[in-house]
Amino acid sequence: MINILKSTELGLETTHEFAPGSWVNVIDPSPAEITQLHEALCVPLDFLTYPLDIDERPRTEKDEGVTLILLRIPYYQGETSDVPYATIPLGIILTDKLIITICRMKNDVTLELLNGRVKGLSTNKKNRLILQLLMSTALKYLRYLREINKTVDALEDELQLSIRNKEVLGLLKFEKSLVYFTTALRSNELMLERLQRSRLFEMYPEDAELLEDVLTENRQAIEMTAIANNILSGMMDAFASIISNNLNSVMKFLTSITIVLTLPGLLASLYGMNIDLPLQTHPAAFVLVIGMAVGGSALIALLFVKKDWF
Repeated sequence: MINILKSTELGLETTHEFAPGSWVNVIDPSPAEITQLHEALCVPLDFLTYPLDIDERPRTEKDEGVTLILLRIPYYQGETSDVPYATIPLGIILTDKLIITICRMKNDVTLELLNGRVKGLSTNKKNRLILQLLMSTALKYLRYLREINKTVDALEDELQLSIRNKEVLGLLKFEKSLVYFTTALRSNELMLERLQRSRLFEMYPEDAELLEDVLTENRQAIEMTAIANNILSGMMDAFASIISNNLNSVMKFLTSITIVLTLPGLLASLYGMNIDLPLQTHPAAFVLVIGMAVGGSALIALLFVKKDWF
């Protein structure tokens, strides 16, 4: 899908021509649409296909006066997914006339700009638009990290009394997400530092400052991810032990109950035999046997309570 947008006095408006100063947002293009972009905008074909490879790494390339900035953005796949928060490539292609963003899936980074949530957005200022996309990416990582921490805290409360593996497996899913985030953020940082060295954004002081802000936010996201990953790893180890201890407590309680109930069963079986036994001819034999069974069980239970085995 190809969506062409241009800034006007009323905000972003959709057009149908590749006019100078426009923003071409491409989502999961068909082969025909890729060919159309290649022929109409003279963009190298590789620049249009690289971002569609889900395993592409962040980098910058330049060919025939066209610049490609490839970064990895956060992508929410849903709570039921094996990896709720993953990363996908986003390509930003800068030509002498316009800017192109291309991604395999709809994502929150470009949607945030399309929905007018970024102030000062103008498709005529191509460098500023690129920096706003980079800033939106860094802020989205931070937002998703806060959501991961909130979900992990909720799972932590459930785990304290759990003897199941369900909650630990839930934590494992978010640990995978943090690994993806760490890898993508570090790769993005290298790409941003390369952009800074290229001096592409030094024409205007505001752009250079914004790029520095993007690097700061990206580094903050890296630190937050590292902290969350360390906490989560330690938490999983601790709660694995807690689950084992909870299970041991349940087994200890059930074993104690079994021992306490063994004596009445033993006496009942013994006096149910067809042989001569003590007190068998006593008028209150039944009451005495029951008394011995209850008293013996009570003494055993009292001993277990004092030993903290219950």
